Amino acid sequence: MSSLLGIAKKILFWSYGRTSWQYDVLSVLILAFIFLTPAVWFATGEPKGLAGHQSSVLTTRKQFVSPENLPANPGTEDFERHLRQALGRSELRVRGWQALRDGGGAVAAYEVDIE
Repeated sequence: MSSLLGIAKKILFWSYGRTSWQYDVLSVLILAFIFLTPAVWFATGEPKGLAGHQSSVLTTRKQFVSPENLPANPGTEDFERHLRQALGRSELRVRGWQALRDGGGAVAAYEVDIE
C-alpha cells in the first residue's frame, strides 16, 4: 500500500528525472489527454461571446428565421411571437432585423437581433 502511495506522490509532484522512462510516459499521457479529449467535455452550453463576463448589460445575438414561418410582410411582433415559440423564451425581445435576399431578389431568410 505504501508503494502505491509513493508512486502516486511521485506522479503528483512530478519527481521523475527528464531522462527517465516514467517522465516520457507521463508526458505522452498528458499530450494524449490534450489532443484526444473531445471538445464536448469542456462545453458549458453558454453562448459564445464575452466569456466569463458577468454584468447586468443585456447582450444581443443573431438568429436566422426562414420566411416560410412568417406572414408576407412581417413586423417586429411577428418575429418576437415566432422566436418566443421556437426558442421557448418568453422574455425574448427583438432589437432589429433585416431581410437576406437571394440572387433573384426573393427573401431567403431574416437575420434577427435578439436579446
